[in-house]
Formats: sequence, C-alpha cells, structure tokens
Amino acid sequence: MITFLREGLRASTSPLALLVLAPLASASLCQTAHAQSVPVTQPAPNEDVTLELDTITVTSGKTEDRVINDLAGSSVVTRRQIDLLQSSRISDVLQGVPGVAVQETGTDPGQAINIRGLQDFGRVNVLVDGARQDYQVSGHGANGTFYLDPELIGQVDVVRGPVANVYGSGAIGGVASFRTRTIDDILNPDERYGAVQRLGLGTNGAGFVTNSMAGARIGTAADVFGQFVYRNTGDYRDGNGDTVRDSDSELTSGLFKFNLFPADGHALSGSALLQNYSFTNNGDTGVGTRFRNDVAANTYTLGYRFSRPDNPWLDLSVKGYYTTTDDHKRVVTPSSTYGYLGVEPGDPLDYSMATLGFDISNTSRFEAFGWGHALTLGIDGARDRGETVDRAGGYGAAFTPSGERNLFGGFVQDEVRFTPWLRAIGALRFDSYELNGGGINADGSRVSPKITLGVEPVKGIEFYGTYAEGYRAPSITETLIQGSHPFPIFNILPNPYLRPEVSRNLEGGVNLQYDDVWKAGDRFRAKISVFQNRIDDFIDTVAVGPVYNVPVVPGMPVEACAFAPYLCLIGIQDQQYQNIARARLQGAELEAAYDWGGGFVTVAGTLMEGKNDITGDPLNSVIPNRISTTLGLRLFDDKLTVGTRLTFVDASKKNVTNPTAGYGLVDLFASYRYDENISGDITIQNLFDRQYIQYLNSEPSPGLTAKFGLTVKFASR
Repeated sequence: MITFLREGLRASTSPLALLVLAPLASASLCQTAHAQSVPVTQPAPNEDVTLELDTITVTSGKTEDRVINDLAGSSVVTRRQIDLLQSSRISDVLQGVPGVAVQETGTDPGQAINIRGLQDFGRVNVLVDGARQDYQVSGHGANGTFYLDPELIGQVDVVRGPVANVYGSGAIGGVASFRTRTIDDILNPDERYGAVQRLGLGTNGAGFVTNSMAGARIGTAADVFGQFVYRNTGDYRDGNGDTVRDSDSELTSGLFKFNLFPADGHALSGSALLQNYSFTNNGDTGVGTRFRNDVAANTYTLGYRFSRPDNPWLDLSVKGYYTTTDDHKRVVTPSSTYGYLGVEPGDPLDYSMATLGFDISNTSRFEAFGWGHALTLGIDGARDRGETVDRAGGYGAAFTPSGERNLFGGFVQDEVRFTPWLRAIGALRFDSYELNGGGINADGSRVSPKITLGVEPVKGIEFYGTYAEGYRAPSITETLIQGSHPFPIFNILPNPYLRPEVSRNLEGGVNLQYDDVWKAGDRFRAKISVFQNRIDDFIDTVAVGPVYNVPVVPGMPVEACAFAPYLCLIGIQDQQYQNIARARLQGAELEAAYDWGGGFVTVAGTLMEGKNDITGDPLNSVIPNRISTTLGLRLFDDKLTVGTRLTFVDASKKNVTNPTAGYGLVDLFASYRYDENISGDITIQNLFDRQYIQYLNSEPSPGLTAKFGLTVKFASR
C-alpha cells in the first residue's frame, strides 16, 4: 500500500487564498475537449442500461460524464437495477457497490451509509435531490440515519473518498447522492402524458407495496410529475426461523415535481418529498423502553438552471432546499429504569433536525494556451438546527442535545484537457463552521486542496492518481452531549474543545473500457482503485476519569460495592468524544462488467482495513472484505431476463464486533417485459435461508424471502 506523506499539503485558511490560488491547473471532463476521445452519450429514458459504468454522473465534479470516464472511485445504481432485484431497503440498493455498506436496525426503517469504513455524524454526505440529510439521534446504533424508500429513487450516484469537494462540507468518507423519480422515468421523449402503476407482494414480512406515478408535458413550456407510495411490511423471520420482533412498519409517501421552461436555456424546478413512517420498538437494543414512533421525513427544493450550447461561459445552477426529519415518540411500556423516574405510557420524546441550505455553481468552458478548460466556481451553505423535547425520562435530551450548526463553503475547480491522452483536475475548497448550544460556542475554518492526473497511454486504458483533503466539523452531539447512561451507570461528558477532522487521501486507479472484445457489439468496463486515507484529529469516544464500580441492582447505593462486589460491575469509566490523533484506512476496490447482448456479468469487490495509528487498535467501522457478482441472461428477444446475484463476506471482522463468521448469499431474479407497457418481476433473496448478521447491525437479516411485482403503464403521444 502506498505510503502517505506525513504532513501533506496545508493551505491558508483565508478566503482570499481561495481566489488567489484559483488557477490551479487541473481537469477531467471538459466536455468539448473530452468529446474528442470519448463521446458522451446519455441513455434515452427507460433504456435498459445493464452497464451502470456507462451511466451519466455528475457527483465527483459538476460536469456530466460517464462513470467509466470519472477519475475517482465512483459508481452508479440505476432504476433498472433497483427494479430487477426489487429492492425494499437502501441496503438492498447498495449491496453491489464496492466499498459501501449500510448499517440498519431491523426495527427502524432509518439507515446509515458507510463508505470506506467511515460513517456517522456527516462523514458521508447523503443528498436527496441535492439536499443534505443531516438527521442524527445518538444511541447504540448508527449516529446519522436517513429515511428514503427505494420506490422513490430514480438513480444513486456514489463517490468514495474525500474527492467530491464540490458537494458540500464534511464528506471525508464520500458522497451518496440520491435522485428521486422524475417524469423522464415514466415517459419517453415523444409522450405527452401518462401514468405507471406498480404493485408488489412479498413473503417473510416483505408485505405489500403500491407505487402510483403520473406525469404530463405541457408542450415545451412545462412538465409536472407526481408519485404516491404506500408500503406495509410485517415482522420477518431470520435464517433460523426466529421472528424478529418489531421489524414491521408502515410508510405513506408522496412526491411532486415541476419544471418550467420560460425561455431557451432557462429552467425553473421545484420538488416536495413527504414521507411518514410508523413503527414500534424497544430502541436499538430491543430491551429498553418501548416507544411508538411516527417519523416525518420531508425534503423541499427550488432551483434555477441556465445552460445553452451557444454560451459556453455560463452553465449556472442555483438551488435552495429545506429538509426536516421529526421522530415523534410516545412511550408504550417504560423499562424498569424509566419506571423509577416516573415515566408513564403516553409520555412524549421528540427528536427533530431541520436543515436549510443552498448550492450555487457555474461552469465556464473555454480554451487557453491550447488547452480545454472547464472552470467551476461555487458556494454552498447549510444551517442545522437540532431540537430534542424529552418528557420521558431525560435520557434522550442528554444524549441528543439541542443546538445549531452553520456550515459555509466555497470552491474553485478547473478541469483541463492538455492532450487527447492527458488530463487533470485541480480544486480548492474553503470550509468554515460555527456551532452553539448549551452555553458552548465553537468555530473553525480551513482550505482543502485536490489534484488529480489522468493518463491514457493506450486507448481504452486510463490511469489516474489523486491527492485530496477533506474537512469535517464536529457535530452538535459530539460537542454538546452530556448526561448519565441508564445502565450501567456512567457519565457522558461534553467537549467544547473538539477539533475538526482532516482527511488526507492518496488514491490511484485505472479505468478500462473496450467494445467488440470477443464478438461484435459486446462491451467490457472496469474500474480498479487503491487508496489510503489518513484522518488527523479523528473523533471517537474514549474512557476518561477515574475507574469506579457500578451496582447491577437498580437503586442500590454505590457504597454497597465495597461490601458486595459480586453485585457490581467493576472498572467503569466516564465517556467523552475526543480527538484520537490519527486514524488510517486503506484498501482496494474493483467494479467490472461485461455485456455480450445475450447476457451480462458484473463483479464488485472490496478489501479494506483500518486502525488507530496511535494505539494500533482496529477501527470498528471498517466493513469486512466482500465480493459480489451478478450473472444475467436475456431470452425471447430480450423480453425475459433471468439471473442470480452471489455475495460473499469474509470473517475478517468477527473478533472486532458483532462476532459473526463469514457467509455467502444467493439471490435469484427474473423479469419479463410483455411489451413497453406491461412487465413482471420475481425475486428470491437468501435462497438457502442463511442465518447471518450484517456487520454492525444489531439484528439478524431476513431468511428466505420471495417478492413479486407487476408494472403497468399508460401513455399518450
């Protein structure tokens, strides 16, 4: 593995430096120059794109290009792929993406994304239609969940590592950008209006889902789109046949979008996504107080875009957004500890996070000194306001404190095509933050550089190398948390002196793309990358203060431990979020696909390790090594697609946490398209009813599960 520079590049934190250093040479995708070597073609709406690496993405930069041409560890999950495997959770959607895992609780629809061993508190920037999802509640599970049903997703773009610094502050692990459904997902370009209805049924708790979509184009002046999703799931059984209690939930969701085109090149857009989840559980441990949860997760966006081929200097995007996630909890049955505090059924505990943000950028395309440039300038900002109202014991307010955090950033990025075989990307990002709450105030700022070089010595083989830095401000909870854990009893202390995390990522990779390899019309694509990401001032919980003993009997005085030590837990210490000096993560990733017309095969693999550089201890958030492959065949004039997905996870983490040995999974799928308006799908997950627990999860995953789907479309030209 490549050895890191000990101190890397450190730039001035002055905003002026951002402008002075703007002309840093760099590039990757200047559309005009890049088209000379690799044409960029966007797949038509509803086209069956098997090679996701040929899909258009904009996530690692602000310019469009195919994933295979991106000089970064990037991947795309298309709507066709989601439908083929009938994904019902985000973990299903991202299962085949290298370097990515999803931590989930079977008793809560919320999920957290882990990229290259980093998650929680915004280390992965999760976007829905460009809007940050910063909701966070502290507990025994993930500290940074979001809510989104796969039926609402049109496409997912993932970038691994701190290289997508044009997409907001904090993403030292990477970016997961979810685009919700649009009118182009249901109507072809020549269709004026129409509707799509999908019905799904499943065994083993998969339950029932209905998805109704409709859209209309009002000439060339506007279009509107609406979607309604209802999902009702039941308790599922694991591979041993045991029922996982409280794994049922109910979702009611609506999505509305509009686009206005007042003049050539101008577009106004807006969207409203409303989701309401209902479920009951005993917390993320399954043994705490039982709560009834009603979660409202809403996202609103409003944007303006100007882009016209005759004006290469102006490709302007302006977006504002507002996201809210509110979990209204009501006590059903208090635990013994809560009962001693006088908590009664019906007592409320409310968590909420509201994020107000904006993102403005412009890309200018021009030639200078014989080189093609795509120069992008942008600013973005977000205000997180977290509020906890706790009348159910006080532990919720202590562990998820109320507070406010303001993030602001600006960036400059230049993508340069020097020759048909040489290109580069150079970028600088300025970040600043302010945080306050509970009488504590904190702030900070920094400039983070990025430089990427891509070389194509032989047509179809392009090597790239990247050095990039990222900056993550401490979260509200990490800074302000203060309270006593119910059992065993210990204190969690605030830390107003937390320093932001700084990541320094060194990465190398190769993109491979060839057509007509073994037969006319076949296609081969592959991305291979190796990386080493060093995080200075990494924030984690550590034991602090004196060692003491804690009684195991509620109400028993601590002094009794001196006379009856067998009734006490020994060696307990307080906990506090602290900077642990340095963490290091390194690994390799592979994503490859081959399509020969009559079928396709894909492979995704991850090798990874991480440790605390000071103590040598492993980082618990690093996922196990994993490889998955999908094989599909097309039959009957491509109307029928059948195939299997195999996933193998090794036992490399079984002694770290969640002591589970490695496991293998087999999924089957079949999709039949009667015509362009009627299709049916069958999926069988965990064919051999394997008992397993996904790494970092608290409950075992479902055993054998079958899903059935029917989709019917009506459209008028």
